[in-house]
Amino acid sequence: MKIGLGFDAHELIENKPLKLGGVLIDFPFGLCGHSDGDVILHAVGDAILGACAAGDIGMYFRDDDKKFEGIDSRQILAFTLETSYKKKLEIINMDIVIIADQPKLNVLYEKIRKSISTICNLQLEQVSIKSKTTEGTLVSRNAMACFAVVLMSDIVHAGKNP
Repeated sequence: MKIGLGFDAHELIENKPLKLGGVLIDFPFGLCGHSDGDVILHAVGDAILGACAAGDIGMYFRDDDKKFEGIDSRQILAFTLETSYKKKLEIINMDIVIIADQPKLNVLYEKIRKSISTICNLQLEQVSIKSKTTEGTLVSRNAMACFAVVLMSDIVHAGKNP
């Protein structure tokens, strides 16, 4: 068994779509980032790479490289999943905590869980997601952060690759 911990945070800015877990959210602000800024997929990707002892997404998708500007974070996550399969590891489950004072995300849990489970080729019950507000104490009202923990084991089932 291997465990990985991932973290990401981005500032909220105007005139950019908000994507969380690969889902487009109806909100007047989006996350600033070299990519689409999806803090959930970034944290999950870092957790997967952590379990693989393969660094973090910034090592592979540098923010000073123009070819990654605006990249869809689903592509970043696909790379981390491919890395895990090359290391012969599969995801057992993941637990995700989004830290955001706005927008309220509890009504979107199932949509985000389904998106992540689809992207990662997992059963819905393998993906846990929750959000916490800080009431402005840790993450300002104009930012979001995310922690993700991923438990992985050696691949046992043939043909499990996404």
